[in-house]
Amino acid sequence: MGGVRELAVPFVVPGLCGVAIRDRLKHLTSQDEMVLRAVGEHQGRLSSSDLKARCADGHDHSAQTWATRKRELTTLSSSRIAGAITKATHDQWALARRCQAAHIQKLAAGIKTLRHRLSLPLGEKGTKRAAGGYRSKSEWFRKSRRLAMLEARHTAAVAEWQAGRVRVVRGGKRLLNTRHHLTQARLTEDEWRQRWEAERWFIAADGESGKRFGNETIRVTPDGEVSVRLPAPLAHLANTRHGRYTLTARIAFAHRGAEWADRIEADRAVAYRIHLDTERGRWYLTASWQRPVVQTIPLETARARGMIGVDTNADHFAAYRLDRHGNPVGEPHRFGYDLSGTADHRDAQIRHALTRLINWAVRAGVAAIGIEDLDFTAEKTREKHGRRKRFRQLISGMPTWKLKARLVSMAAEHGLSIVAVDPAYTSLWGAQHWQKPLTTPHRKVSRHDAAGIAIGRRALGHPVRRRTAPPPHDRSDRAGHRTAQAEPGDRGREGTRPPTTDRPPGEPPPNGKRKRETSASNTVRDAPRTQQRVQDSLTHTG
Repeated sequence: MGGVRELAVPFVVPGLCGVAIRDRLKHLTSQDEMVLRAVGEHQGRLSSSDLKARCADGHDHSAQTWATRKRELTTLSSSRIAGAITKATHDQWALARRCQAAHIQKLAAGIKTLRHRLSLPLGEKGTKRAAGGYRSKSEWFRKSRRLAMLEARHTAAVAEWQAGRVRVVRGGKRLLNTRHHLTQARLTEDEWRQRWEAERWFIAADGESGKRFGNETIRVTPDGEVSVRLPAPLAHLANTRHGRYTLTARIAFAHRGAEWADRIEADRAVAYRIHLDTERGRWYLTASWQRPVVQTIPLETARARGMIGVDTNADHFAAYRLDRHGNPVGEPHRFGYDLSGTADHRDAQIRHALTRLINWAVRAGVAAIGIEDLDFTAEKTREKHGRRKRFRQLISGMPTWKLKARLVSMAAEHGLSIVAVDPAYTSLWGAQHWQKPLTTPHRKVSRHDAAGIAIGRRALGHPVRRRTAPPPHDRSDRAGHRTAQAEPGDRGREGTRPPTTDRPPGEPPPNGKRKRETSASNTVRDAPRTQQRVQDSLTHTG
């Protein structure tokens, strides 16, 4: 199996560990909106100053510095709000560190590819696994300058990583850059300013088990009443006791409302976040909580009732149902989606396609869905794919991480498990072994449908190829080579077959009798040559 990389073992993807639901805050008065804006601006400034202090600490961060920052924020808000702000700051700093590490890895991959291609002669052809040399001296020169630029960026990024310095923009880097392109974004300066300020607000509170309704800062009662504990400088805006402001809006979670109600009635922790959608002019409240880690079912249990193999593509899911033996059942199914447009539109398209896929899996009666464990982190650099710009845009636009997370959470609600498999060679081997045999005049099987079969068979633990060909009908090779050969070191498979009798070879039969007498030969050619040929003189004439 030279040249074929080692495949990863399939595994059952762990289930979801958190839940988030959202509802709109309707019928807010002008006083309600004024109070929410004031709270968001005040706590947003505190969050910005705390993030600046955390970034300045770098590697010198410790429990003492954390406690010092929290005490300073407590005097300007409250202990619970200070705890929520510092926790959000630490999460944001950790996310920036992970992004910084990914950026360094991407630069290192680009540098490695450029060095390899620059070392090759001009015009040398590449292979499927590695690109060849550059086409001309001018292209070689431009890539050499790019190599120097990437090396400088890599050196600077590594120095910042070692120093513990990160770059974080509260409100988002993309929205910040939109300020310089208002015409292309079709925004005025006032509209951009409203979005920028709303994104930098902080109206959130972590849940606390044992407190009334699971949260002391932002409290939501079972009948939908929402109240907010105001920070100390804004306590004069309270309209109820203990420095709280009660909103006129009422909420009623349509999705998972019963589960949410059970939690707050038991005083279990629920975190809340209030935010403003400036495009629509609507206020929303998001409730979230953690679920206990659920032990995933064994892989053999997931395979018991068959599998649905799903091939992920740029515009559709290609799915095929397989029984537990790996045989395709029925017709291929395709679930299309459109990833153009806004992020909300793309998310809705993915959600609708996954909903149809899961509903079909439930009707089919399977227990699991097999899907590729896709990760294009090191595969979408322009140094690797060169002029294939459309292909780079294709793999960059596939929401692999979001798709997997959404599929796991949606499948868990229907009792389905997700089995992730290695994506290597699924399209190639699927088309080689399954596309042509399954194509009929009334059924057209595409390469993607065949890849879905390959994914499903790999998730079931079967090889991708259809079956092992029978042995030749004689000792010659005119029947062709076997489709499955043993490894060179596996000599046991090349041994002789076990004897037809119940005794080892060479051992005499019991009582001196054989179980099966040897059959006498009925051909002259097989007779023993113990006698010499003698001519009979009577048969000859003179």
